[in-house]
Amino acid sequence: MSGSADFDLYRPSEEHGMLRETVRSLAEAKIVPFAAAVDEEGRFPQEALDALVAADLHAVHVPETYGGAGADALATVIVIEEVARACGSSSLIPAVNKLGSLPVILSGSEELKHKYLGPLAKGDAMFSYALSEPDAGSDAAGMKTRAVRDGDSWVLNGVKRWITNAGVSEYYTVMAVTDPDKRSKGISAFVVEKSDEGVSFGAPEKKLGIKGSPTREVYLDNVRIPADRMIGAEGTGFATAMKTLDHTRITIAAQAIGIAQGALDYAKGYVKERKQFGKPIADFQGVQFMLADMAMKLEAARQLTYAAAAKSERVDGDLTFFGAAAKCFASDVAMEVTTDAVQLLGGYGYTRDYPVERMMRDAKITQIYEGTNQVQRIVMARNLP
Repeated sequence: MSGSADFDLYRPSEEHGMLRETVRSLAEAKIVPFAAAVDEEGRFPQEALDALVAADLHAVHVPETYGGAGADALATVIVIEEVARACGSSSLIPAVNKLGSLPVILSGSEELKHKYLGPLAKGDAMFSYALSEPDAGSDAAGMKTRAVRDGDSWVLNGVKRWITNAGVSEYYTVMAVTDPDKRSKGISAFVVEKSDEGVSFGAPEKKLGIKGSPTREVYLDNVRIPADRMIGAEGTGFATAMKTLDHTRITIAAQAIGIAQGALDYAKGYVKERKQFGKPIADFQGVQFMLADMAMKLEAARQLTYAAAAKSERVDGDLTFFGAAAKCFASDVAMEVTTDAVQLLGGYGYTRDYPVERMMRDAKITQIYEGTNQVQRIVMARNLP
C-alpha cells in the first residue's frame, strides 16, 4: 500500500515538533553544561531557570488571558521531557510551576488568577504545592494543618513536608483543614506567599537524587492571610488537589521519560565507542537486546503519556486512570532504563564522571512523588476504563 504522509493520528503536530527542537537545543546549550555541578553541589539550577525564563519556557501552561504562553498539556509535557533529558532537577521548574498554580487555574477566582498567574508567567515568581505533611503522605486527607476564620482573614498553622522548590518559590498552594469533622470535605485550599509573616522553611533535605531542586518543610506559624486568598469555595480544597494531580501526574511521567531518554542516548553512544574482544560492545547481541528493551519500553511509556496529555487537555472522563497509568508506567520504565544504562557502562557507569548514575538516582523519585506507584495502582483499580 502507498503511505499517506498527512495521516496525523497518533503523532504530535508540527508545532509540537518545533517546540521539542527549541527546548532540546536550549537544554543542550544552557542546562547540560551545569547539570553535573548542580547535582554535585546540591545547588538550585539558577542557570536553567534564567534560560527557561528568557525563552518563556518556565511556565508554558499559563493561559494567555493571564499573560502566559497558553501551551496545551502535550506541549507542557514536551518541555518537561526535554529539560529532564538534560537535568532532572531543572525539569522541576516547569513541572512544579504547573503543579503549584493549577489549583488556582482550576478553581480560583478571576482576581486570584490575575494576581498570581501574571507574575508566574513573567518569570517573577515560582509556585509550589503544599499538600503532604509529616503524618499525611499517601493519606493526604489525614492532614493536620489548620485554617481558622478570623473576620476578613484566615489564620493558618501547621507543617508541610516534602515541598519541592520550597524557599525558592514565592507562592504556595496550601491545603488546610477548615472543618475537622468533615475529613476530606473539610479541607480548603489557599495561596500563601513566602513573604507572609509566620512563613518559614526547614533545612533542605539531603536526598538521593534531584539534588538541585530544594525539598524543605514549610512552617506556618499563625500565618494570617486575606479571606480572598482561598482557592474556590470552603471545603473544596481536597477535591481541587485530587483534580490537580489527575493533570500533573502526566508531567511526572514526562520527567521520567526525559530522564530515561537521556540515559538511553548516553548509553547508545558509549557502547558504539567502547571496544572489548576486538570490537565495539554494541556488536554483541546481549548488549543489543538490552538496548532494544530499553527503547521499546521507553517508547511505550511515551505513547501512553502523550495519550494521557491529550486526555488532560480535553478533560476526558477516563483522565484519572490515564494520568495514574502514565505516571506509574513511565516512572517504572525510567528506573529500569537508567539502571540498565549504568550496567551498559560497566564500572564507568558507577562513577560520577559519567551522567548515567545521576540519572538513575534522579529517576527513583518519579516512582514516589505525586503519589507512590502503589497508590497509582489503587487509583487505577478504582477507575478502570
